[in-house]
Amino acid sequence: MSFILGVLTTLLILFMFGRLRLKSGRPIIERAINKRLSSGPYIVAVGGGTGLSTLLRGIKAFTRNITAVVAVTDEGGSSGRLRNEWGMLPPGDVRNCIVALAENDNELRKILDFRFDRGELAGHSLGNLLLLAVTEMCGDFSLAVEQMNHLLSIRGRVLPVTTEGITLVGKTREGLNVKGELNISEHGHELAEIWLEPVNAKPLPEVLSAVDEADVILLGPGSLFTSVIPNLLLPDFADKLRDSQVPKIYICNLMTQPDETAGMNIVQHIDWVTAALGCAPDFVIANSEEIPPDIVEAYKRDGASPLYLDHHQRDLISKMGCIYVEAPIMSVFESEKEGRVLRHDSQKLASVIFRLIRKIDE
Repeated sequence: MSFILGVLTTLLILFMFGRLRLKSGRPIIERAINKRLSSGPYIVAVGGGTGLSTLLRGIKAFTRNITAVVAVTDEGGSSGRLRNEWGMLPPGDVRNCIVALAENDNELRKILDFRFDRGELAGHSLGNLLLLAVTEMCGDFSLAVEQMNHLLSIRGRVLPVTTEGITLVGKTREGLNVKGELNISEHGHELAEIWLEPVNAKPLPEVLSAVDEADVILLGPGSLFTSVIPNLLLPDFADKLRDSQVPKIYICNLMTQPDETAGMNIVQHIDWVTAALGCAPDFVIANSEEIPPDIVEAYKRDGASPLYLDHHQRDLISKMGCIYVEAPIMSVFESEKEGRVLRHDSQKLASVIFRLIRKIDE
């Protein structure tokens, strides 16, 4: 592993000195695009996992003034192994968000998502190992992430919510204590409360500063208990978000998640976000598009069900002081590993968000 990290470090140095660059050959068009994007609203997007990277891929077409605040409680896969073996914060979600904000995310994703399939590196992605190498060079995970932000010239920046080692802890309605993201995910629908250990972990100062500069704060989409809420469980960050006068928009998931949110409706998702944040979001965006029956059936077999608003939920959301927006924001994608999968459509979702921002500004 140390030899591999040495090779990766050399590659990074070559990148930093500009010896490996991708050039599009369209400087005039690029300058015009950059000028337009630079005048866009300042957005703080809070979450983790696939949901946040999907969101970022869409909103980067409207503004480059983006700060993605990423949860660091991941314990699974390559991220979990690097966390256990090297003591670094889990890099997977951070890597995905950096790639999502890159100018040419498709090509970069192919490279950084490359996963080794044998030897001691089996299961690790190249992007995770690059973040490990830069962390070893810098001696600090947050500095490594900043280096990657600059290195890849992304539209915006990605920040871990904290650099402290934090663990998700919860208690079920039956009084069972559950610890760690994987256990929380399995028992999410049974939870009565959730918190972080240590309870007073501090967010990065840059994260707090980003909220001060924000025009809009986006929460989600993403796993409720393991992507969105972990960020809100840092008291100083929750206080900063709650006290901010800018609009807070919660983006609902398309489906419940097996075990984690099984049987929960959209209002129950919002209730948990409100409890962690200390106030209800100002706006809620939910999908209105009919999910194909074969997709519903396939997800049902895994224990997931569609999330839509009904008349009763709309009334409850209005009583919270929230404004709900229902729009077609989903797409079905073909995956080599999973077949037909349901995801938020980056472009549709971004269009809904920026139409809403324009209405708020009127």
